[in-house]
Amino acid sequence: MRSEDEAREGAPSAGRARGEHTHSESPIPLPRTGDAPRPVVQRASVRGQILDALRTALVEGELTPGEVYSAPALGDRFGVSATPVREAMQQLALEGAVEVVPNRGFRVAVRGARELGELAEIRSLIEVPVMLRLARTVPGERWAELRPLADATVRAASSGCWSTYAESDRAFHRAVLAFAGNEQLVRIAEDLHRRAQWPLVDGTAPRRRADLIADAAEHTALLDALTAKDLPVVQSLVLKHFAGGS
Repeated sequence: MRSEDEAREGAPSAGRARGEHTHSESPIPLPRTGDAPRPVVQRASVRGQILDALRTALVEGELTPGEVYSAPALGDRFGVSATPVREAMQQLALEGAVEVVPNRGFRVAVRGARELGELAEIRSLIEVPVMLRLARTVPGERWAELRPLADATVRAASSGCWSTYAESDRAFHRAVLAFAGNEQLVRIAEDLHRRAQWPLVDGTAPRRRADLIADAAEHTALLDALTAKDLPVVQSLVLKHFAGGS
């Protein structure tokens, strides 16, 4: 039985009827040799699964900056209709990861070092004052609650998988900012954080394992500084962390 998404989409050529050409675009990369095969996306919560899969592909650099991808071609890659792919891509367009190309599909955003620097500056302007306030006001013992998340980033870094580390990194920062009690702050900060994790146009995506391990160690150091209410060290660590794109 076809899913509701497929029923709405109709025939497999529906994407082409919308003008999304598939014959001239770059092929969707398959898992690298030696990697575990990616499972075909299940029908339940298909849109969310596709969104997660596309975000992972972006972080890993599997979707090339500047290239245009059509929803039907991506749907074929994941074994689903074009509809959930198109919906996920629309969300990514809102996040700035891709841009809509009328009658063709979606172009992956082209980013350079300047944009990464701008993101780091914005994150610093927003989060450094918050971190310093939290260091002054949150009881030291409360920071112990975040040790498991910091440890998770260390394990993820040790695996050398950039997408796994990126997710655990965001979870740690999200938990720290949650102490501020401001949901809008957490959402905005996570959006900026996610953007900072996308690869640059030169394809420099997955960072080296040693870089990830050093980055994860800063989480533990930050918790130590927050617990000790050492404001200068908190500020220094956060600025260094953002400059590294995490």
